[in-house]
Amino acid sequence: MSMAVGSGGGQSADMNVTPLIDVLLVLIIIFMVINPPQPKGLDALVPQPPPPNAPKNNTPDRTIVVQLIDRGAGNEPGVKINNEDTTWDALGARLTDIFKTRAEKVMFVKGDDNVPFADVANVIDIAHASGVDKVGLITAKIEAGG
Repeated sequence: MSMAVGSGGGQSADMNVTPLIDVLLVLIIIFMVINPPQPKGLDALVPQPPPPNAPKNNTPDRTIVVQLIDRGAGNEPGVKINNEDTTWDALGARLTDIFKTRAEKVMFVKGDDNVPFADVANVIDIAHASGVDKVGLITAKIEAGG
């Protein structure tokens, strides 16, 4: 609160801004509570286990898994599409052939523990260039069912 002290004898036109600042601070707090900052991140796909009473099918035709196999230090990792060997040069064309007739363009990438993430990122880039919309990652924990 402000108070004018003095013997001016006339009216004072000084505006008291303290209540205005109080109102503005309350409005800022209200807007912060109403609209909290939303976390930004990447969408991640995780393969879901089948329902318990679903028939067992070990070779689903719809799921495409690209696997990177560690061949030791200094060697380029091997590439498999649904357990079929392929090369890095043929990977893009092979994925294009697989996904050109599919409506649902989802693929999963599974890499061995010692495969550098740069190779996984390279497979994701090749997949997006081949027309795959969503790429999920399969980890050892997900594969074990945990």
